[in-house]
Amino acid sequence: MVRLPLTPAEVERGQRLGALLRRARGERSMLDTALAAGVSPETLRKIETGRVATPAFPTIAAISDALGLSLDAVWAEISRPEPGTRTPGSDHHVQERLAS
Repeated sequence: MVRLPLTPAEVERGQRLGALLRRARGERSMLDTALAAGVSPETLRKIETGRVATPAFPTIAAISDALGLSLDAVWAEISRPEPGTRTPGSDHHVQERLAS
């Protein structure tokens, strides 16, 4: 199976996810967090550093649960557009194409 390259938006979202998880983990060790979530420390490290920009949903759910984060809060944080960026569907021409 060939995996398509990540879009810049996916990479950016992965970086925001990693930053959020690092902040939520605080002083807690990566090993303790990974064990509590049932994932390997290497997997957690890759997600936190943005090397895995699109981790599996069950992985994020487990890590979020271990950190006491709601999935709604995680989604709100990683899906917010950065100031000055365009969000999907914000382009008038795209909206016109979708309407036709």
